[in-house]
Amino acid sequence: MHIEACRPWLVAELSLLKPELIVVLGATAAKALLGPSFRVTRSRGELLPWPASAQHPEDFPVAEIQAMATIHPSAVLRADDRDAAFDGLVADLKVAARALAK
Repeated sequence: MHIEACRPWLVAELSLLKPELIVVLGATAAKALLGPSFRVTRSRGELLPWPASAQHPEDFPVAEIQAMATIHPSAVLRADDRDAAFDGLVADLKVAARALAK
């Protein structure tokens, strides 16, 4: 319910900002934007097309941008192995940084 209610504001922001890359943090955000079958654990750190991968691509009037999903930073705090979780998050963010540096 909140996701659908806030969608117009997100669409408006993306239309104005025209980002090159959207980093989606956590499973809830990923499923809301990339579809209910999306799994962060399977696709984290991968550059994905946008809006073709979006659940409602017609809502997002942006073009030629990418998306990348990773874990939510709070997941690091809940992880059994915090060092490994942190290292994975940093590795994912480095993928995003390299994509933007091109």
